[in-house]
Amino acid sequence: MNARLDRIGVGRFAGTGERLAAATIASVSFGRSLLWLLAASIVGCGVWMLLPLSKGSSAEPARAELAVVETAPSGDTAAAISSASEAQVPAMAELRRLRISSQTWRRGGLGSKALVTFTLRNDNDYAVKDVEIVCAFARRDGSHLTDRSRVLADSVALKSRKTFARIPVGFVNVNADQAKCSLVAARRA
Repeated sequence: MNARLDRIGVGRFAGTGERLAAATIASVSFGRSLLWLLAASIVGCGVWMLLPLSKGSSAEPARAELAVVETAPSGDTAAAISSASEAQVPAMAELRRLRISSQTWRRGGLGSKALVTFTLRNDNDYAVKDVEIVCAFARRDGSHLTDRSRVLADSVALKSRKTFARIPVGFVNVNADQAKCSLVAARRA
């Protein structure tokens, strides 16, 4: 019944204890690092879930506070402008008959970008293009954070309306809770 264990060479396993101890220490430190990473991600997700929801998805009519209306030049100035220079300068549209009828906004790009959805109403007797909008972002208490602008290359036909869905306006502050978009300029198509 002798298993002849005395014939196993001890010299064959010499030094493996040191390597085994180093491998055990490395695996324990890797396990601890992985555990800290998991704990940090759980805490981060918990904090993110506790942040208040944005009220920016409510449809509110836009105020035309930032709108700039192109005025017609006086008689003396109009005579000084030649027909050649008028052809080079694009005709600006009147913003009084162009308005945003409804708007909403939401976050995109992992919460860092503002996506605006709005309906543009054109009551002019001509089509408009290159519509420039400015969106003002504010905190929940109403204090101003930042402004972002965007020029839309699409045209809006005369006496019609067009909905622009999820237009990226730019990066927005994480504290932004409200957005108000206004028209700044437009050109005749």
